[in-house]
Amino acid sequence: MSGITGLGTTYGLPNYHGDLIALTPSDTPLLSACGGINAPGRVTDTYAEWQGYDLRTPAVRARLEGADAPTAEERVRANIVNRTQIFQEQVSTSYTKQAAVGGYANGYDGGMNPVHDEHAWQVLQALKQVGRDVNYSFWNAVRNDPSDNSTARQMGGLLSVITSNALVKKAKISAASAATDTITVTHDLVADDKVVFTDVGASTTVVAGRAYWVKSVSTTVSFKISATQGGTAITVGTATMAFYPLKAANTVTAGAINNLLQSVYDNGGISEQETAVLFVPSGQKSQVTAAYATANVGTPLLNQTRNVGGVSVETIITDFCTLGVAIDRDLPADAIAVVSVDQLQPVFLEVPGKGALFEEELAKTGASEKTQIYGEISLKYGNQASHGVYRGFYPVLPQ
Repeated sequence: MSGITGLGTTYGLPNYHGDLIALTPSDTPLLSACGGINAPGRVTDTYAEWQGYDLRTPAVRARLEGADAPTAEERVRANIVNRTQIFQEQVSTSYTKQAAVGGYANGYDGGMNPVHDEHAWQVLQALKQVGRDVNYSFWNAVRNDPSDNSTARQMGGLLSVITSNALVKKAKISAASAATDTITVTHDLVADDKVVFTDVGASTTVVAGRAYWVKSVSTTVSFKISATQGGTAITVGTATMAFYPLKAANTVTAGAINNLLQSVYDNGGISEQETAVLFVPSGQKSQVTAAYATANVGTPLLNQTRNVGGVSVETIITDFCTLGVAIDRDLPADAIAVVSVDQLQPVFLEVPGKGALFEEELAKTGASEKTQIYGEISLKYGNQASHGVYRGFYPVLPQ
């Protein structure tokens, strides 16, 4: 089942009767935890701006009795910025579709269709899609500062701005070339290893952040991938790509998580334990639980759940803090991330007289109702060194 593009008519949007069940999740864990679409943060430029400062390294600084005061010292504040990114959707519904609200399926007319206002329902779904895009961008967007309006402005997501605490289990491989179903680059992969692409180039069949099985390895300089274990080789096409090679032995351990937590803690992060959260994709969640269950035999593992920005998270006891654990589908399959949520804030460029994220009617050019959803949003992430990411873990995938 998929959507359509263009005008919504009775032909493209048929009615049915019976319960209406969402087949796609609409949760946005990172966005919700730091305030959500209704967060109060506002900016007045296409930049989100905040400041940072640090203190000098502590030392034993003994002073002579009766000496003059030491040379004056002051701390310099640093400027930190992120770009706002435009999120825009259009919903267009024909007058006929608006009027035809009855249920009709397989020749049966008169059933109860739960959607009584097609346009309003489609607008609601568009808003959900914007929320999902914002959550995905908060993780995965790479900042773009164009000099003119020929390319779109783009915020920097957490994975691209974290530099101080960016750990890797196995180094990323860049400049791989693909042709048809074969990827060519020097590697040490074997069948049933996995790969997660960070750059898919011109390929339209491979999705960045998703884990793929290594189907076959003909040489140490080429391999093929599949969507399922032992499945058909994917036709990747002609592209230049980059990926993390995921070896079966590289699973999440308590020691690896503690290494990441220590790096973040030493750089000043996770100081507010109530808002320290380990975000994981589904393929890492069971490994995190198993890792701490193994490492903490006979000691408490899971504490009670707590609420972070409206998101219910279970907590896990670590050497550095009682850490919240939340699953987020938008994280790459090989990654885990420690986030000091108290330092995150969604911010909006408010359009005068319209608001921060709004729906407005568009000019009519036919027998249809047309509206757009519009908002300019960015992420204030505080001190990048207060967050951390670990890449290159082998994810557990359904067989």
